[in-house]
Amino acid sequence: MQATGKAGTGGPRVERRSIDFVPENERHGSPGQQFTLWFGANMQITAIVDGALAVLFGADALWAIIGLLVGNLLGGAVMALHAAQGPKLGLPQMISSRAQFGIFGAVIPLVLVVVMYLGFAATGTVLSGQAISLILHTGTPAVGMIVFGALTIVVATLGYKYIHMLGRIATVVGILGFTYLGIRLLTSQDVGALLGAGGFEFPTFLLAISLGAGWQLTYGPYVADYSRYLPSKTPARKTFMSAYFGTVIGSQWSMTLGALFAALALPKGARFLDGQVAFLGNLSGGGLIAVVIYLVIVTGKLTVNTLNAYGGYMTMLTSVTAFTRKSAVASWTRFVYVIGFIGLSVLIAVLASPDFIANFKNFVLLLLMVFIPWSSINLVDYYLVSKEKVDIPALYDLNGRYGRWNKTALLSYAIGIVIQIPFLAQTLYTGPMTDLLGGADISWLVGLVVTAIVFYPLAKRNSNAPAEMVYPTELGPAESESDSDAGAVEPVAGPVSKSAAV
Repeated sequence: MQATGKAGTGGPRVERRSIDFVPENERHGSPGQQFTLWFGANMQITAIVDGALAVLFGADALWAIIGLLVGNLLGGAVMALHAAQGPKLGLPQMISSRAQFGIFGAVIPLVLVVVMYLGFAATGTVLSGQAISLILHTGTPAVGMIVFGALTIVVATLGYKYIHMLGRIATVVGILGFTYLGIRLLTSQDVGALLGAGGFEFPTFLLAISLGAGWQLTYGPYVADYSRYLPSKTPARKTFMSAYFGTVIGSQWSMTLGALFAALALPKGARFLDGQVAFLGNLSGGGLIAVVIYLVIVTGKLTVNTLNAYGGYMTMLTSVTAFTRKSAVASWTRFVYVIGFIGLSVLIAVLASPDFIANFKNFVLLLLMVFIPWSSINLVDYYLVSKEKVDIPALYDLNGRYGRWNKTALLSYAIGIVIQIPFLAQTLYTGPMTDLLGGADISWLVGLVVTAIVFYPLAKRNSNAPAEMVYPTELGPAESESDSDAGAVEPVAGPVSKSAAV
């Protein structure tokens, strides 16, 4: 199969690259594509549910919206910092994390990342299954879930360019559909009364912030997967801003609608809890327009579910190749991995759907505990310790500069998880510090800050970062004339360094 080529070389082709470095002659696109991808990925019903949770669990609609905005702004900044790494590194996010954790050490958070992808894929499948069932009048959401799973497999298998194409479609469809729902809400309900129905409560305000931040932060482990094909000279600031505004605006738009829908469904939220998709169909006016809204829901969810499937494939492959020592795999493996991943997510969706709302709230908040320390370590090392310099060939070499395990990162990661436990406010466990804070959950903030404070001085002292970026021979960014005249090193199994320093 042909590799994905530059823009202008023809239509999209099936992607050949996987966990390997993307050479400069295969780079294409512009930062603006990051905006449409992440805007479209967030204009979807699960984000509406995430915003609704803030109200359903006690927050006033107005303060829920403000809290969600604060969370999206803070979490979106972390997410976009990960996105900005893609063009320079040309690597999937979790492969680059070997620079912090070591080749074997990176597998530990990778296992948890796969669980995250499965959880989000399953929750998305529940909602999309409802929508497809209502469109086809099957009366059985499980049928809709299977149909949705099949659609996800097709797009995720085709790869990078098709995912971005779907993101652009979802952006247009989401804007039209969600604008219509907003107009229906404004014209059919007293929105002023919904916003002024309650008062400020600090614990529920912090819950809203956590829901917004958690939503953004869980993109961290795969966001660079979708910016790694951009030309290496793409300014990091432009990549950051495009991803940041795309994800924040799309998420906040959806979550604001969710908070208002939940406030409309109070006092007990039964109308929303009984069927989130049907609730939106009824709000739209029913009939043919409801079918259109269901299609909007499916399109938005297909975009983000494809990200989950593609990211899950890349993550599993990163874990496996840590032990097989391969730097690239055959194209057909994507199909096999994606089928297994989506099949499992559909099974989880069918089994978990009755308690969807409660499970999803606990799932999102619990993920914060695991991924905040990972993000903190990755960003501190890349931007503050290594100064954006990575030895890419060493990421595939057990005997290279990054080695098998990085004890500093793993210790900091463990501390970052453990330190959050006293601040948790979960259904299964409530930490002792939570009561002192009136029930507010600030574990994510504690984990972010403490992990950085612990990791930075240790990593600075033990840093083994290269003095300059080290790219694979004949695969790096466009080389200068003097570089090419010097002659190329003969390739061996796996990438070869342009630099003698390892």
